Amino acid sequence: MNLTISGHHLEVTPALRGYVTDKLARISRHFDQVVDIKVLLTVDNLKEKDQRQKAECNIHVKGRDLFAASAHADLYAALDDLADKMDRQVLRYKSKAQDHHHETVKRVM
Repeated sequence: MNLTISGHHLEVTPALRGYVTDKLARISRHFDQVVDIKVLLTVDNLKEKDQRQKAECNIHVKGRDLFAASAHADLYAALDDLADKMDRQVLRYKSKAQDHHHETVKRVM
């Protein structure tokens, strides 16, 4: 699994990098076929302070790309929300990918 963390108008500190890897480790714990994860952290110059910190994540799994974004006044809260969104998407993808088997019809003779 390749993890790329980048910042736009923001320096990605080792503490922030560790927080992101800890939050996204939950995704790899649920689903081990993750190929690539790209995280983009941005700080926008918006007048409204509550949507200023933004976190985006793009996960490449076998056959599909999953994307989620979250904005909040606090970057750590945005990352928490982002991790929850991505976890739900990965679990839904996993259940759809594995739920294609049907039970065979048993014939009575």
